[in-house]
Amino acid sequence: MGEMVSYPGADGNAEGYLALPEGGGDRPAVLVLHEAWGLLPHIRSVADRFAEAGFVALAPDLFRGATASEREQGRKLVAELPADRAAGDLTGAAGFLAGRPEVTGRVAAVGFSTGGSLALWSVTLTDRIVAAAAFYPSLRWGQLDPDWSGYAGRDALVHCSEADGTSAAEHIKAVRQGVEAAGGCCRLYDYPDTKHSFFNDDRPERFDQPAAGRAWARTLEFLRARVG
Repeated sequence: MGEMVSYPGADGNAEGYLALPEGGGDRPAVLVLHEAWGLLPHIRSVADRFAEAGFVALAPDLFRGATASEREQGRKLVAELPADRAAGDLTGAAGFLAGRPEVTGRVAAVGFSTGGSLALWSVTLTDRIVAAAAFYPSLRWGQLDPDWSGYAGRDALVHCSEADGTSAAEHIKAVRQGVEAAGGCCRLYDYPDTKHSFFNDDRPERFDQPAAGRAWARTLEFLRARVG
């Protein structure tokens, strides 16, 4: 359904996977931010699912073509991702989406694990991103140092796995505290008996279909209320 496209990033052209919905008319837009594994087919399929649901979806390749097949490789890619480059690529991607003729101008971000943290962070980087949905965000905030005041009038949704400590985990509580202190709304959902990456159906040892289905439905409802 989609194709690879280029857009202005932090230091020139960045790339991402763009999936467009069928039919014409103005559409809401969403950034789809990948896990530590990189821009793999799973994330492309999630972007396709958003397009099928009526969103213009762009999955930026934040690792510039690099992918991981083992956990340590993924951790290395995350550790070596410069925060300033990630910020430039995210703001560039948001501008690219907002400028497309079929987009209403409203952009949200959705991310998974590392990408979940980056999605929450992205709202603090640009006025173009008005809401974020995060699946089991994994980064601790000292790595990104977000200015939560950017959430004034904006909203966050966080899906929490039991293996990560649920919504009681300190880095999740920090999200809620920061967003609400800024005047935004933060909704947290816990998924009992789930592992990290419970949405990733390419990892059957972690995938939880009932939890993934509930999280997907809640995410679509959230996005349609904010940007749809």
